[in-house]
Amino acid sequence: MNLFRALLTVSGFTLLSRVTGLIRETLIARAFGASQFTDAFYVAFRIPNLLRRLSAEGAFSQAFVPILAEFKNSQGHGPTKALVDAMSTVLTWALALLSLVGIVAASAVVFAVASGLKGDGQAFGLAVTMTQIMFPYIVFVSLTTLAAGVANTYGSFSLPAFAPVLLNVSFIAAAVFVAPHLKVPVFALAWAVIVGGVLQFAVQWPGLAKIDMTPRIGLNPFVALAHRGVKRVLMKMVPATFAVSVAQLSLIINTNIASRLGPGAVSWINYADRLMEFPTALLGVALGTILLPSLSKAHVDEDPHEYSALLDWGLRVTFLLAAPSALALFLFAEPLTATLFNYGRFDGYSVVMVGRALTAYGVGLIGLIVIKILAPGFYAKQDIKTPVKIGIGVLIATQLGNLVFVPVFAHAGLTLSVGLGACVNAILLYTGLRRRGIYIPSGGWALFLVQLLGASLVLAGAMHWCAANFDWIGLHARPLARIALLAACMVLFAALYFSMLWLMGFKYTYFRRRAK
Repeated sequence: MNLFRALLTVSGFTLLSRVTGLIRETLIARAFGASQFTDAFYVAFRIPNLLRRLSAEGAFSQAFVPILAEFKNSQGHGPTKALVDAMSTVLTWALALLSLVGIVAASAVVFAVASGLKGDGQAFGLAVTMTQIMFPYIVFVSLTTLAAGVANTYGSFSLPAFAPVLLNVSFIAAAVFVAPHLKVPVFALAWAVIVGGVLQFAVQWPGLAKIDMTPRIGLNPFVALAHRGVKRVLMKMVPATFAVSVAQLSLIINTNIASRLGPGAVSWINYADRLMEFPTALLGVALGTILLPSLSKAHVDEDPHEYSALLDWGLRVTFLLAAPSALALFLFAEPLTATLFNYGRFDGYSVVMVGRALTAYGVGLIGLIVIKILAPGFYAKQDIKTPVKIGIGVLIATQLGNLVFVPVFAHAGLTLSVGLGACVNAILLYTGLRRRGIYIPSGGWALFLVQLLGASLVLAGAMHWCAANFDWIGLHARPLARIALLAACMVLFAALYFSMLWLMGFKYTYFRRRAK
């Protein structure tokens, strides 16, 4: 498999997903601004998202994909298909029950996540109602994640990477065509989540049918639980769930703190999250997606050289592309925020507030992305306990950071703590891989980092000048001119960065790598 081509495929569709996601957020910002309505929606949406990351994209993927790869590589199609069917059955029934509990206990759940909303009866009530509407989303998105894990293991990345686009399309349609006709317009966004979840799963079906892997969901989950592969996945999910729970617990605490910082704080952080997740998804998630199956295969094949080489390739690609992304968030936050969100009810004050949160994310962006590359180094070896131990330490460090930074930087202190905590996480993961001899860096890293530093310094100067010499908020009345100016700046930045690397002798051919 050509790793670079796979990365381009996943990143291309991820880019489409993020672009439509930015359109989605722009429309929401234009219609609702940063208000109690958006605070209520983002709190409500965060709850099924937390559970999705916990049960599906987090713990489940980390436990399921390596074992699925093992079945595929050593036992053949029949046993692998049986594992997929049994796992689909268990996942569906367990999450359906969880959804029912969540709907009944929605008020308590919202209070636990954002107790600060209780002071605003309307916002709290809206959040409870939207939580009840959106809770079943975790069933569909978890099945989508299972389907994506199967497809990726069989070397297919296109449809899984495209699926999130459909959620954004659902949001866009709801914001434009449905919301204006509802008594409470923000409810349209909640129903869009359910529609998007169904579409994300449905689009995976043709790809699964092509490889004869469409899941059969049985009526008796207890029979499925007896499958030996399912038992192994669930045993791995226990520490994996704890590992992901640590990160999600930190997110819940941060949301609760933000809900107490006044109206708009939850929304400011959410808008900053959307921009931060743009490079995180394009690089970290995409690279982690294509590396995990290849690392799992190298582990099964007992090929430590290939295993280490895959990690080395992933880290170099990450540093090459994450460095300019981090500079963009740190130095160009206000121009990005103004151009994307400063319309309708999203005023200049909100631009400044979101920009501060985004600047703080820029400090730790490389750490946030590198985690996505290093963690699969443990997961592919079916070692989930080590990331758990590291995650506990990082949770403590992040919350200690909140005690220091929130009184000084308010909501931006929360994002700064998250970024710095991610850097600590990445350093500890890297140290663990090195100490165990799992990852041995190849030669040339010193020269690579010097080249990266030189190009980054030139890029930083250009970004600072462009941010300081144009009135990005003042261009609110000329949106097309502002969009054109931002596009021109982006082209200039890319040309400067990659030209400087080329002038310093950087060799791009290294990244055209194939996995065995």
